Amino acid sequence: MIATAVGWLVFGTTAGAQPLERFTLLVIGASGESRYETRNEDWRGRLITALRNQRGFQDDHLVVLAETPGPGVGRASRDGIRDALDALTARMSERAVLHIVLIGHGSFDGVDAKFNLVGPDLSASEWDRWLAPVPGRVVFINTASASAPFMQRLSRPGRTVITATESPAQRFETQFPEFFVEALADQAGDTDKDGAVSVLEAFEYASRGVREWYRQAGRLATERALIDDTGDGRGREAEAAGPDGLISARLLLGAGPVRDEAERDPSVMPLVDRREVLLEELARLRAGQQTLTRDMYAAELERLLVELATVSRDIRRRMGSD
Repeated sequence: MIATAVGWLVFGTTAGAQPLERFTLLVIGASGESRYETRNEDWRGRLITALRNQRGFQDDHLVVLAETPGPGVGRASRDGIRDALDALTARMSERAVLHIVLIGHGSFDGVDAKFNLVGPDLSASEWDRWLAPVPGRVVFINTASASAPFMQRLSRPGRTVITATESPAQRFETQFPEFFVEALADQAGDTDKDGAVSVLEAFEYASRGVREWYRQAGRLATERALIDDTGDGRGREAEAAGPDGLISARLLLGAGPVRDEAERDPSVMPLVDRREVLLEELARLRAGQQTLTRDMYAAELERLLVELATVSRDIRRRMGSD
């Protein structure tokens, strides 16, 4: 399984075959109470700002749905989501990536999980059917309570699924969206210092933030986030070993066309190629962490991160952005 995932990384997302475009559908669901509405709107504003600060961002690649519609914001209802998915599907190619981020509340009735909307809610099974026609890759991030069942329902080859909880019994409000948004703000989650925040980096940053939040609060954690991008529907936590995340380490969060530096300046191709090799080595190291001693893993990780930071810096200098 690890070899398969690595093979996809090497041949499916190297510099010459990056996804042509990234689209983002941000859905802020029904709040239920004014305090939740205020909090959710804060997350929405910060996330949109973080996306807009990214290189290559384009407003027409971002669709926002919320409890209260307004200029540039649709209604977070079943009809609103259906229309948004239809419009995005018509624009996407097989090399495009659609990021879907859900912020709000969820529920579980013992059979299927739902995400709370304005009007009738949308179940995980319905989300799965509605996403079936979408070409390209789908990155589905449900930051809500009781989100765990979405993983098994939505998991498919060609999809990345992140849930804020590992069990449908985790029905309390989640802290995950706070740290997920923070990961993108000012590139806080860019741990490998390549100038961008990947899906995996945002997941790991948010997971660490949640654990620390509960530790400082002196409370038993009522949420444990999971990531699955192998299509097996099981997923793993941020600190657990396994192949999930290898693909997501190479998918950048955002909205707009992916611009490769070598496309604009062919002279940086050797540096871009070296960066790709280092990223592949980093992904393999993370996947095989359990086979190494702690000291061996730390030493190799440090070596890769130092060289990666150096190469990324050299690329930025050559491109005139340092």
